[in-house]
Amino acid sequence: MDAAHKLEISRRGVLIVGAAASAVAAPSVSEAQAAGADAPVLAKVAFEVNGTRRELELDTRTTLLDALRENLNLTGSKKGCDHGQCGACTVIVDGRRINSCLTLAVMHEGGRITTIEGLGQPGALHPMQAAFVKHDGFQCGYCTPGQICSAVAVLDEIKAGVPSHAGADVTAAPQVTSDELRERMSGNICRCGAYSNIIEAITEVAGGNA
Repeated sequence: MDAAHKLEISRRGVLIVGAAASAVAAPSVSEAQAAGADAPVLAKVAFEVNGTRRELELDTRTTLLDALRENLNLTGSKKGCDHGQCGACTVIVDGRRINSCLTLAVMHEGGRITTIEGLGQPGALHPMQAAFVKHDGFQCGYCTPGQICSAVAVLDEIKAGVPSHAGADVTAAPQVTSDELRERMSGNICRCGAYSNIIEAITEVAGGNA
């Protein structure tokens, strides 16, 4: 038997022994479930969604985005990156915009949540929705719900005097300018590139000249 053949047998033997050891050491799925290793922890949560009180019993690991989409059938909020990087899942919670994929539903007990469905509906559009339509602020439309929710919250931030990195003086009242809006909307990605139209839509609603 040559050296190469011996090496092949040795390598095969190591793999066989390793696989056998893993099979012995690792519990089966049924054993793990019986031990409660993967049993979800459920919790009740109640919050107001688009003006209606909703009560759910959820796995404590459920994100707010999944609760809205899977449990409440509010599918306007989109799951894009699921890592808080694209902004497609943006909703407004207690007056502030958040990435709903990065927060757990149970963290918002008693909260007031507004999704794109709560801003307006066909025939009764929110001014921001109407402006996006007028200025072609979307193409594929996937990011649009998050863009609109974020835009509504951005104007509230500016009105409240919340500073941004676009302003050299954080003590000065922020103004509705193109640079200001682009900075504040930078967390919402439009892969179609409709950014200039989005800025035009927001500017019109603000009544300013960006």
